[in-house]
Amino acid sequence: MGREEWNRRYAGSELLWTAQPNRFLVAETEHLRPGRALDLACGEGRNAVWLAERGWEVVGVDFSDVALEKARALAAARGVDAQWVHADLLDFEPSRHAFDLVIAFYLQVPEGVRTPVLRRAADAVASGGTLLVVAHDSSNLERGYGGPQDASVLYSSDNVVGDLRDSGLVIERADVVTRDVQTPDGERHALDTLVRAARPLDDQQES
Repeated sequence: MGREEWNRRYAGSELLWTAQPNRFLVAETEHLRPGRALDLACGEGRNAVWLAERGWEVVGVDFSDVALEKARALAAARGVDAQWVHADLLDFEPSRHAFDLVIAFYLQVPEGVRTPVLRRAADAVASGGTLLVVAHDSSNLERGYGGPQDASVLYSSDNVVGDLRDSGLVIERADVVTRDVQTPDGERHALDTLVRAARPLDDQQES
């Protein structure tokens, strides 16, 4: 969907998504020492705000100005600060090796967008830093619940690992993970791609 379609989805006083952080963000980052974090496609800011509450210096980027206004409001309500950047990720170029944590959650876009965005995301990871990618997995179409029904915007761990080849990052985890979803008909299960990668501490590439 384009910017205006997302703006229409985000319109209204209520959050489109929950204010709670994504469960995989919590599980994969709680052990990390706070530093600088970059949240790509941050939406209404739930993950960025959770990180800020834990001492991270956070930059959230999204192309929906409506979502970013809600992110600002959520941060203010929680008593934390973050930097919010209104930008299309195809145009946004983060500083190289500048962030201790970079996350891209549910950025469901075709390969032609996904690959350059994830390569820039990887380049933004500092020495000793972490990249975390979570998205609806391609297997969810037939075996999972919800999510986009367009196969061209679904991910696989192999696709993401391929995008990160030659990035200098070490793949620490590349899995399909199950996410429980509560529905009026009971609990269902969604299938997500989860890839965690890290830049070695001794990486001496020029910044």
